[in-house]
Amino acid sequence: MTDVAISSFDDLSPKTAYALWQLRQQVFVVEQDCPYLDLDGRDLEPATRHVLMSDGDQLAGTARILDDGDVWRIGRVVLSPAHRSKGLADVLMKAAIEAVTDRDIVLDAQSPLAGWYAKLGFVKDGEEFLEDGIPHTPMRLRR
Repeated sequence: MTDVAISSFDDLSPKTAYALWQLRQQVFVVEQDCPYLDLDGRDLEPATRHVLMSDGDQLAGTARILDDGDVWRIGRVVLSPAHRSKGLADVLMKAAIEAVTDRDIVLDAQSPLAGWYAKLGFVKDGEEFLEDGIPHTPMRLRR
């Protein structure tokens, strides 16, 4: 059974923050071989929200919601390898979408996942670009 919670950085326990960063590093930096600075300072912003999916005492997945002024931005969407292919990404993203309702939501989808994001209501919102060698598609959910 998985639970989803949404927290500001200040409400994260040190153990949860560590697990969140460890999962993002495991998947984005190591598994996807994209050396980049994950700790970019945006986790600390007062309006940033962390969507946390737990399975017992394990972090199963996470996403980050950023306040970009006129839009919300969802990023760092990730599931642990043990929790993939179980429909949990839908649960995680729906919780992120429901957490912010007053503005459009944008994201940069890894292009192979653009179809999945489209099923959640996102539409292409710009030209494909490369980030860390991976094709990405800008997408928007209009509110």
